[in-house]
Amino acid sequence: MADSPIAANGSRTDAHEQATLAGGCFWCLEAVFLLLRGVHGATSGYAGGRRPNPTYEQVCSGATGHAEVVQVTFDPAVISFADLLDVFFTIHDPTTLNRQGNDVGTQYRSAVFFHSPEQERIARETVARLGAAGLWSDPIVTEIVPLTTFYPAESYHDDYFTRNPQNPYCAVVVAPKVAKARKKFLDRLVK
Repeated sequence: MADSPIAANGSRTDAHEQATLAGGCFWCLEAVFLLLRGVHGATSGYAGGRRPNPTYEQVCSGATGHAEVVQVTFDPAVISFADLLDVFFTIHDPTTLNRQGNDVGTQYRSAVFFHSPEQERIARETVARLGAAGLWSDPIVTEIVPLTTFYPAESYHDDYFTRNPQNPYCAVVVAPKVAKARKKFLDRLVK
């Protein structure tokens, strides 16, 4: 959990948690999570690899073992980790191993990098529930692993979709995911 301000009586006044999720290009995930009420930030970055302080080019090569991730800072009193996972599993395909559409490689794998035993439990329960529901014809291959280290991506990735809506990738790949999330999670959007 991120540090929170402490009130005069010693209680936390702004308790936030973090979730670290991988589901293809981080521009897609960041753009959607920033729409949600209770999300205070979404930082693109890298997790799950071997090389310290990797660059975007190194991660894209597939040689570092990192996944492109988004680390979401959220207020669990407004949006729960389970709610975040519902959004996450709606905006990417958790059944394709090391692939999201035309983005291919381990850097595009589906993964939940949990921050606590509670997040691990919720992630496993969510995958079991979704698998039993038969929403996809193939099994869910999402990794559920502990977060060891998160490396923020280069600053030009920050709020990429909002700043670059005319980028062909944003127009063809990110925009439809954002539209799908807006439609499905209308009641959870920032007003």
